[in-house]
Amino acid sequence: MSRRCQLTGREPGFGKTVSHSHRRTPRRFDPNVQARRYWLPSEGRHVRLRLSTKAIRLVDRIGVEAAVARIRARGERV
Repeated sequence: MSRRCQLTGREPGFGKTVSHSHRRTPRRFDPNVQARRYWLPSEGRHVRLRLSTKAIRLVDRIGVEAAVARIRARGERV
């Protein structure tokens, strides 16, 4: 399962871990993605979304209806 936010599109970043001796090894910066279940009143059902913590706050601010509309506008199935 990919570490990708459905609302913001945030994906893992890639970089290097630098040790004390300055050796560089590849690493991955994963976004903090959480699975959340929201009630969608217009459809009378729950929807399960994989959201970053920033997107969870965004859903609290704009509402679940607007968030689902944005996800669907990007062509993603909810």
